[in-house]
Amino acid sequence: MAHAYTPGLKVTEQTVIHKTRRLPLLGEVLVKEGDLVTPEMVVATTNIPGNPQTINVANQLGIEAEDVEGVMVKKQGDQIKKGDRIAYYKAFFGLMKKEVLSPIDGYVEMVSPVTGQVALREPPIPVQIEAYVKGRVSSVIPKEGVVIETKGAFIQGIFGVGGEVQGVIKCLAKSQDYVLDAADIKPEHKGCIVVGGSLVTGAALKKCAEYGVKGAVAGGIVDTDLISYLGYDIGVAITGHEDVPTTVIITEGFGKITMAAKTYNLLRDLDGWVASINGATQIRAGVMRPEIIVPDYVPKHKAVDAAAYAEGMVPGTPIRIIREPYFGLVAEVVELPPELQMIDTESHVRILKAKLASGEIVTIPRANVEIIEG
Repeated sequence: MAHAYTPGLKVTEQTVIHKTRRLPLLGEVLVKEGDLVTPEMVVATTNIPGNPQTINVANQLGIEAEDVEGVMVKKQGDQIKKGDRIAYYKAFFGLMKKEVLSPIDGYVEMVSPVTGQVALREPPIPVQIEAYVKGRVSSVIPKEGVVIETKGAFIQGIFGVGGEVQGVIKCLAKSQDYVLDAADIKPEHKGCIVVGGSLVTGAALKKCAEYGVKGAVAGGIVDTDLISYLGYDIGVAITGHEDVPTTVIITEGFGKITMAAKTYNLLRDLDGWVASINGATQIRAGVMRPEIIVPDYVPKHKAVDAAAYAEGMVPGTPIRIIREPYFGLVAEVVELPPELQMIDTESHVRILKAKLASGEIVTIPRANVEIIEG
C-alpha cells in the first residue's frame, strides 16, 4: 500500500510540545536551560533601531556640503530632543542667522560632508519575547531565544486571527452544533477563552470585545462576520498580527460547521483550565495553524497512541477535508488506491476514498485532506 504523508491537524489530550521563542534581531537571553517559566515571563530582549530621518542641512542653510560639519551644534552620536538646535550658521558679521531644529527625539547618526545631509535616528524600540506557555527551558539559542518544553493538551484549528493570549477556558457550548451568540457572552467572561460549537456570530465577537474576552473558539464563522469584525477582507495570507481585542480560532471552516466530536469533547473537558492560544495561520509554505495549548492537563481518558499515524494514512484514519466541495467536513479513510487517477482538472493524482459522517463514500485527492492526529 502506498503511504500518504499528509499534514495533520492535531487534537490530543496529552503530548510534549516545544515552542521556539526567537528575537527578530540578536539580543540578550534572560533565562537559562532548565529554568521554569510562566506565560508572561520575559525570556529574551533586544532593541530595534528607531526610524531614521534625513535633513538636508546644506540646503536649509544655503552653504556648501563640505561646510556642514563646521556649523553642526550637535555632533555625530549626540542625543537630541525635538526642537533642539542641531546646526547654526551666521554670516555678514552676524546680520544673517540661520538654524536647523530637530524634528524628532533621538540622536545624530551621521553627518555627510559629501551630500550636506544629516541623518537623525529615533530612539531604539525595545522588544521583549515572553515565554507564551508555562513550561521548562529545554535549550537556549545564544543571543536569539529559547525553546520551551511543556506537556499537556494540544488542539490545532484550521484558521484564526489575532495573536498570543492566555485565559481560562469556558465551554459555553451545550453541544457540538451550538451557536455561540451575543446572549452567551457575559461580563464574568472577561479574560477568558470562550468555546462555542458550530458557529461564533459577529454579534458574539462584538460582545467579546466589549467585555474583554481574550479568545473565542468555534467550529465555524461566516466570512462576512469575520470581515465586519476585522474591518477589512483578510484574503488568504498570513494571520496573527491583526489588531483585534479577541483572538479567534476556527476548528472546522467557514460557515456553520458542527465542531468535530473529538475537538468538542476535549474542549469541554478543558473547561476551567488555563490555556495559551494563538490565532496565527499560514496556509501555504511553512504551514502554521492556530493553536490551543493547556499545560499540565491530565487526561480523563487514555490518550490515543500517536504511533498509529507514524506512517501516514491508513484505512480508519480520521481526516478533515480542506478543499471544496467537502471543505471542512470530517471523514474516515476507507481505501487508499495506489495508482494515479484522473480528476476533474484532468490531472493525474493519488486519491483516497473516505466515509463522511452522513455515511456517503466520496473520492478525494490526497492533497485535499489533512489527518486529525490523536
